[in-house]
Amino acid sequence: ARFPRGRGAMAAAGPGPGAGGAVKTLALVLEDEARRGGGSGGGYCSGDTVSGQVLLELAGPLPLRGLRLEAAGRARVAWSESPGAVAGAGTWGLAVRAPGPGPRREAEVRYLDIRQSLLREPPEGEENLILLDGRHEFPFSFQLPQEPLVTSFTGKYGSIQYYVKAVLERPAVPDQSVQTELQIISHIDVSSPALLTPVLRSQEKMVGCWFFTSGPVSLSAKIERKGYCNGEAIPIYAEIENCSSRLIVPKAAIFQTQTYLASGKTKTFRQMVANVRGNHIASGSTDTWNGKTLKIPPVSPSILDCCIIRVEYSLAVYIHIPGAKKLMIEMPLVIGTIPCIGFSSRNSSITSQFSMDMSWLALTMPEHPEAPPNYADVVSEEEFSRHVPAYPPPLDCEEQLCCPVFAYIQEFRFQPPPLYSEIDPHPTDVEEVQPVSFMI
Repeated sequence: ARFPRGRGAMAAAGPGPGAGGAVKTLALVLEDEARRGGGSGGGYCSGDTVSGQVLLELAGPLPLRGLRLEAAGRARVAWSESPGAVAGAGTWGLAVRAPGPGPRREAEVRYLDIRQSLLREPPEGEENLILLDGRHEFPFSFQLPQEPLVTSFTGKYGSIQYYVKAVLERPAVPDQSVQTELQIISHIDVSSPALLTPVLRSQEKMVGCWFFTSGPVSLSAKIERKGYCNGEAIPIYAEIENCSSRLIVPKAAIFQTQTYLASGKTKTFRQMVANVRGNHIASGSTDTWNGKTLKIPPVSPSILDCCIIRVEYSLAVYIHIPGAKKLMIEMPLVIGTIPCIGFSSRNSSITSQFSMDMSWLALTMPEHPEAPPNYADVVSEEEFSRHVPAYPPPLDCEEQLCCPVFAYIQEFRFQPPPLYSEIDPHPTDVEEVQPVSFMI
């Protein structure tokens, strides 16, 4: 019989040593419905529930001592130091390197350790439980710790790995097991204020040596924010001034730095993951990068919360100068998992929402405007005379100041509007048409 994979992650193992042909298949299936997280492969986060099934197919009755589930996660670091020099070990007392590798450095941190029994207790008075032939399913479910878990990672001198393992215990036979890896994601929101701050650096270098200097090369570079996600393009703003006598080439690159700590020692591995090249700049010329883009490839998110493994990124803008050391500026980067919603995106969403909300105007506006109602239908003569008391018109300014002002306000309120006409009674020779626009 075959076990359908469905939408779950599945690991299977055939008969182990000494199985006697009784165990046909031992498989472990993780359900995708419980999987959430960043990246194309998905992942689990702290506090998520991991559920699935252990599938066991037997060719005949099988006595079992137990079937347990193990979930474990740990960060591990290991490397060997280079052989050191030993003073006085060689001829004439010279220092030579000792044969063989140097001391080995190791460290380990555990983040997850869960065990569950998937078998019911055997009948009273018996040590083992007998399973009949055929297919058996053992569902399981457990919750990951609420404490932050470090993102899964595999590097040069260490790794951070999580796995789920099913172990079949049988009498007088070695245990048989199957396991599958858990991908853990520790989310980093690049919209946090600390990662939205721009980064600006500048540096200058004199080209030449001693008294034969040819002039300085200056470099200023800026990025709009510190945090980005995989697949985003980083716009780089830079100004390069070449006052030397040499032809220079500006470049930019993203570097990943892996740092490992064990036994009080540090091991570092640095690699370039993406780069871009600018145009040559002749002597006495300048060049400006007005948002030159560098796309981030699929890389592991930054790991900053593990005490023995750190994964950090930086954006370097540098200038290759023939016959001299390169001029380099490095700006820190944080590769996150939750992308930033920029102002332009918010603006476009507001614009589309405004357009959608204003669409009701097209449905209610008539093709031809109708005339306003007659004044006599709105205000009758009785109402007009009741609200406007009969005050004699003022003869001069002094009398005007003595009259109640409210009378004239009421009189203005009920003055009839001008007669409506579809023909302009005062046409002009030139018709001015002004465009109507909405400012959003």
